[in-house]
Amino acid sequence: MTSYLKIRRLSKRYNDTWALRDIDLDVEKGEVFGIIGPSGAGKTTLLRLIAALDKPSEGIIQFDGVELNGLSEKEILMMRRRMGFVFQNPTVFKRSVYENVAYGLKIRGEGGITLTKRVEEALHLVGLSELESRKATTLSGGEAQRLALIRTTIVEPELLLLDEPTANLDPANVALIEDAISEIVKTQGTTIVIATHNMFQAERLADRVGFLLDGELIEVSGTDQLFRDPRDERTRSFVRGEMVY
Repeated sequence: MTSYLKIRRLSKRYNDTWALRDIDLDVEKGEVFGIIGPSGAGKTTLLRLIAALDKPSEGIIQFDGVELNGLSEKEILMMRRRMGFVFQNPTVFKRSVYENVAYGLKIRGEGGITLTKRVEEALHLVGLSELESRKATTLSGGEAQRLALIRTTIVEPELLLLDEPTANLDPANVALIEDAISEIVKTQGTTIVIATHNMFQAERLADRVGFLLDGELIEVSGTDQLFRDPRDERTRSFVRGEMVY
């Protein structure tokens, strides 16, 4: 059986620097896969390649049996419509909170009572109901990140990519976002790849975890296995909280 997301010998080079080297990875449909590693390990680069926002230097990426390399620009756009990407630093439209969330549904032709109900449910999920009329550009960092999450997931992407979704946020915002991610997994069955340097977050959310270091995927295993009894000494050092470079 072909994995939902299949990556083989994936490498990415910027000038003379290899950001990723020989990555092999399989992610199954409906799985939450965590990528941990220190800053600069290559986590964001990997997500951008999966989303076809950048092109690999070597190797292949298959999504739902389709190899992304070599697709036309139109075909790439169609594949991206099946994915969602929440970046570490969220951007919002210069519209109300409600209009930000409704936007993706409107361009897909949805309207009326159904649209209103879905937007209101999404706002409630992340505690933004009382702010629906506010201009999104006035939100705090945590509020904007919550908005970015539901704006991306309300259209129910098949594959959701999360790049440090709670970096630099306070515990209350972290809890709201993690609870929302868990609910999205439960209700939508979304396949998720989440990159985070927060090991506790990966432990709470992920089914399996991979440790990325200096562009190399050092180890992949079940979440309990990786955090309780990792095989590689470099992984053990990282999960003990030591600085690894």
